[in-house]
Amino acid sequence: MRKMSLLAALVIFWSCKEEKKEPSIAETMKTYSIAQMMDNEAIGGGSFSSNSDKLLVHSNRTGIYNAYALSVEDGTMEALTASDSSSVFTTSYFPNDDRILLSKDNNGDEIYQIYLRDTTGTVTNLTPFEGARANFYGWSKDEKSFYFGSNKRNPQFTDVYKMNLEDFSHTLLYENEEGLDVGEISDDEKYLALVKPVNTNDIDLFLYSMEDGSMTKINENQSANSPEDFSKDGKYLYYTTDDGGEFSYLKRYNLADGSSEKVLEKEWDIMGSYFTRSGKYRVTYVNEDGRNVIEVFDTESEKNIDLPTFEGGAITSVGFSKDDSAMRFYLGGSDTPSNLYHLDLETGDYKKLTNVLNPEIQAQDMVTAEVIRYPSFDGVEIPAIYYKPHQASAENPVPALVWVHGGPGGQSRQNFNSIIQYLVNHGYAVLAVNNRGSSGYGKTFFQMDDLNHGDKDLKDCVEGKNWLAAQTEIDGEKIGIIGGSYGGYMTMAALTFTPEEFDVGVNIFGVTNWMRTLKSIPPWWESFKDALYKELGDPYSADSVRLKKISPLFHADNVTKPLIVLQGAQDPRVLQVESDEIVASVRKNDVPVEYVLFEDEGHGFVKKENQIEAYSKILEFLDLHLKKDIEEPIKDGGDI
Repeated sequence: MRKMSLLAALVIFWSCKEEKKEPSIAETMKTYSIAQMMDNEAIGGGSFSSNSDKLLVHSNRTGIYNAYALSVEDGTMEALTASDSSSVFTTSYFPNDDRILLSKDNNGDEIYQIYLRDTTGTVTNLTPFEGARANFYGWSKDEKSFYFGSNKRNPQFTDVYKMNLEDFSHTLLYENEEGLDVGEISDDEKYLALVKPVNTNDIDLFLYSMEDGSMTKINENQSANSPEDFSKDGKYLYYTTDDGGEFSYLKRYNLADGSSEKVLEKEWDIMGSYFTRSGKYRVTYVNEDGRNVIEVFDTESEKNIDLPTFEGGAITSVGFSKDDSAMRFYLGGSDTPSNLYHLDLETGDYKKLTNVLNPEIQAQDMVTAEVIRYPSFDGVEIPAIYYKPHQASAENPVPALVWVHGGPGGQSRQNFNSIIQYLVNHGYAVLAVNNRGSSGYGKTFFQMDDLNHGDKDLKDCVEGKNWLAAQTEIDGEKIGIIGGSYGGYMTMAALTFTPEEFDVGVNIFGVTNWMRTLKSIPPWWESFKDALYKELGDPYSADSVRLKKISPLFHADNVTKPLIVLQGAQDPRVLQVESDEIVASVRKNDVPVEYVLFEDEGHGFVKKENQIEAYSKILEFLDLHLKKDIEEPIKDGGDI
């Protein structure tokens, strides 16, 4: 009897032990304020110093971007600039000393100029040309000069200049009278690779001789062509093209005899390829289903080198020291912001130099995106990136948002996005659709929305909403649409042309009057203007009838659902008046409308304080108008 009681007790003990489960992420996760989420540090750049002991980066740790010298030894960062207004972005260390080149505009107006910071800390504008933009094109082979582009002579065209590092005087190398864009400059300064957009997909490639002024067209057929680099021996121009195929592949053009040959082809677009300064490596970027895949090809062994691999993350970009003995790389993913690493190419040892995730945030609380595909109304397969909240389930269905990228022709990618993670953390599922017309999925798919915006691309977004509604973890009665720039246009198109499909709209500096936007594009877009008109329509022609038809402003009386609009006053692409007028028009419908305007932002919000205000306003709006009766809004910083 005593033995039976003991056995029974043991059975009960083990039974209880087996039933005890570890808590799920949904049970242990925290919700975060937008201040916490935006306190993830964003770092970019990574030029090696001349002796390879430092990396030149820009970081927003102070609230806006400034320049820093990051120690390769221990990751400590020394502030090099202290701007408290316009963000400062890094360009490069000088080849043989610790002077640096920087880039800065005026609060988002996109009129960037090139600045020098010398070793005393003095910052000087090297291109103080009133109203003109300046772009860095690279160092000369003898390291005594650098090349840059400027539209100071003619606001519509960018000329090529060479700036002497001794006295910072500059000379004109190429006067652009053809409306071409500069791609690459050969080391011997004999050739320029130039491009001319034909439409938003097809681009002609030209080789210009700076010795005799002759111009040679490289591509034989209409296709998308992009110069990538000249070979270090001066024999070839490497370029990408989609001639004869759906995706871009790498070719090279023989400068001596004009022949060309295929070098590398993948099942996805090759986005870029270049040689390191010594020529030892060729780096190639592939756009594989919305994420970067990088190959580093050793030109001596003619094999790809082995790069470090990481569970749950991918290398997103790389850079090399002057002697090619070291490589820096960024590692990140949809659920983690990118950190900077250093790799010794001789030993294979690597180390992490930054830790950009806010220490107040538990890494496991972030959501890993999933690539999904769904059929649209006509059977076309639409790729999308799905973020499902940890707390979402059939028993706890959550509201959702269709997220539309910028463009036209942009792409939602598998990168970390603070605002998306913030919304998902607060219980909103997000489906980032890559509707027809998005890049990265072949040129046929890319061209499917030409002269058709606000119609089939919008229907793709509606079908994305339908896909969401079919998921058991989604409350199909509470789905909104959100996007910036072209995505903002799609938000307004959805609310005006399909007014009952989405429950709310979040318009972030979106186009609402295509005729005005196309007539007011910045002068430095002149080379791209005709191509843009071919895709969207010419506002000075009979196309204006269709452009008015697809412009939400003229159909604002159809809007019946709550709307929030966010805009930067300095935006040169989508003017403030676009948002002013749509807000005023929709308010006439007695529809809830909120308007958030930033006087010191342009096409995109880069200052942390503005990001915090903008994104907190979005969540408050969604909690009020979309989440509604599902639950009380979760207080920032609390546990679920």
